[in-house]
Amino acid sequence: MSKDYLSKAKYEELKKELEILRTVKRQEVAHNLEFAKALGDLSENAEYHEAREAQAALEDRISQIENVLTHAQIIESHHSDKVEIGSVVHIKTSLSKVEKVYTIVGSEEADMSAGKISFKSPVGQALLGKKKGDKFKFTTPAGEADYHIISIE
Repeated sequence: MSKDYLSKAKYEELKKELEILRTVKRQEVAHNLEFAKALGDLSENAEYHEAREAQAALEDRISQIENVLTHAQIIESHHSDKVEIGSVVHIKTSLSKVEKVYTIVGSEEADMSAGKISFKSPVGQALLGKKKGDKFKFTTPAGEADYHIISIE
């Protein structure tokens, strides 16, 4: 089983979500299920079937979070001369004056709109192990992209 890399903040966020799902949400789903059962004939009871689907979705999410937390490795922000998981990388293309800033994170934490990219993504894979000033390429749907690393935090 592969490791899931998480920041300490994301790890704590998932622990909190898990606790809420196990307590509050399970009680809500159980209550909805009991209410739907009370409506009678279960074979044609849409509320009952919806409640069962909600229960299955809840248990799936609980299982997913438990799995992530079990296999999680906490990453710390650090300063290194090469790109690693947890690095903040400033990059730009030779054609653009716009600098992009990305934090290399685990898959569970990836959020492109927040500048957090997975180390498994094409950009993340291309960046790993590179140093300040290095040039790198990766394939996008629009073709191959050429970038260089401005700095690493």
